[in-house]
Amino acid sequence: MTALPVLRGPRVRLRGLRRADAPAVLRVFADPEMSRFLEADLSDPARAKEMVERRLDYQGPEGTGHWVVELGGTVVGLAHLRPSWELPVEGAEIGWFVDGAYGGRGLATEAAALLLEHGFDTVGLPAVWALVHEANLASRKLAERLGFQDVGGGEHYGGPHRVYVAPARPATGVHHIELWVPDLERARESFGWLLGALGWWEYQRWSAGTSWRSGGWYLVVEQSPALSGDVHDRCRPGLNHIALRVPSRRRLDELVARAAEHGWSPLFAERYPHAGGPEHYAAYLENPDGYEVELVAPGS
Repeated sequence: MTALPVLRGPRVRLRGLRRADAPAVLRVFADPEMSRFLEADLSDPARAKEMVERRLDYQGPEGTGHWVVELGGTVVGLAHLRPSWELPVEGAEIGWFVDGAYGGRGLATEAAALLLEHGFDTVGLPAVWALVHEANLASRKLAERLGFQDVGGGEHYGGPHRVYVAPARPATGVHHIELWVPDLERARESFGWLLGALGWWEYQRWSAGTSWRSGGWYLVVEQSPALSGDVHDRCRPGLNHIALRVPSRRRLDELVARAAEHGWSPLFAERYPHAGGPEHYAAYLENPDGYEVELVAPGS
């Protein structure tokens, strides 16, 4: 297998698969639940070893191949970005596996996002494809959080799969939005809860700021040492508010009900959910530092 770059995220590190990783990979797949949506039962050590050997023998386009996912130096998963074996398409197919013992922490999302960014920004792929088993709801939601579009279904890898595609990012459009805040911890609490509830994931964290990503762009909050004041006024020239999509009206109502627990206060509450007009189902929230977010439900 050709040498692959090391990809680093806030928590995980992806590096090229090595022969010495075989025992760790076998441990990842030792639980039969890891093979629930796979064609082969990789809890069988013989089958798992064959899988590792196939991946080590991979010879493909530069910048593509197979990575292990590390957390604190421990191998916790496996990922790949390579030409599709199932679809006659341009680009590459992505796949990810994270040990169930580390589930629920967003590590698979972080690993897949690193591969997606590498595929588009470094390799220059025209598209990245993902085949996800129909019943694998967690991975389907992960793909959608990363901006993949469901374009159909079919029999792949021995079972019914949904076909997802992420087209190459346009040369123009939103890259990121950066908010300078007077208190970073307050911003991390309010924005972190809201964005996490909407399926965004923490992308970067440093001493003065944090960013969260969704699809091809991200939002930054930073308490910059270059701040010239400590008060945000949305009614003065500058940023008034940001508007974010919510997957359903029911989900919007749930978020509004919980918002106060995380520092958000309602604006125009007496006209909720139609403060923006009779055909516009939305909520307007303000955090402790005066930043306004509009949450917009489908059909608005």
